[in-house]
Amino acid sequence: MSTTRHELLHAFDLLLAPERFKDYGPNGLQVEGRTTVRKIVSGVTASRALIEAAIRAEADAIFVHHGLFWRGQDGRVTGWMKQRLALLLNRDVNLFAYHLPLDAHPELGNNAQLGLQLGLLARPGSAGRFGEQELGFLGGLEDGETLANAKALAVHVEKVLKRPVTLVDTAHRPIKTIAWCTGGAQGYFEAAIAAGADAFITGEISEPQAHYAREMGVAFLACGHHATERYGAPAVAEHVAAQLGLQHEFIDIDNPA
Repeated sequence: MSTTRHELLHAFDLLLAPERFKDYGPNGLQVEGRTTVRKIVSGVTASRALIEAAIRAEADAIFVHHGLFWRGQDGRVTGWMKQRLALLLNRDVNLFAYHLPLDAHPELGNNAQLGLQLGLLARPGSAGRFGEQELGFLGGLEDGETLANAKALAVHVEKVLKRPVTLVDTAHRPIKTIAWCTGGAQGYFEAAIAAGADAFITGEISEPQAHYAREMGVAFLACGHHATERYGAPAVAEHVAAQLGLQHEFIDIDNPA
């Protein structure tokens, strides 16, 4: 089966509601390709490696979290930008990218899907959200249990994500309330503390967060930007592909970040 580029864009927009968000770049169709779409390849970032893999997989469209265009970037089409665009345009492949809307979707987004992977359950309604544009999720283990300490949480996260975790924890207290926000959301740590979290899970850590963790007695876990954002794009793309009767394949390009 197939659909049109326009119908696919409409399905993504209807699901993710990009108009609700103030974002750092354009959401939706970033590069226009062929009109007819039969297969979608999803991935985290529109890197050259992903684009090349999608072309080999005979994709008509690529769906990612990190697209090509960001506010404030150099607008010249040279170097890596020229190489990526040339591949897409020469092969007539569509590129769809959704940033904050993909983080925020309550069932299929990055935060919801990371919670699903880790066995975390957000509180219902607005009580389960925090931070700017309510992107952060707040809750705890889905079985309602309390962890002995943040180290136990870190061990659990490492087992699920299959990568080391950077843990800052000096309080060594039980962990009941957990906040999480994927990717480069270290700036949400203060909001997580204000929301009453015992621990905060995100992708990256910057210099100030270690001090906040030590001074406030709230554990900080940096688990990898790519590692925490591997789950939203394939969940959304699979959902829309099933809805429209399309083929879908997730291609994960290894990234240590």
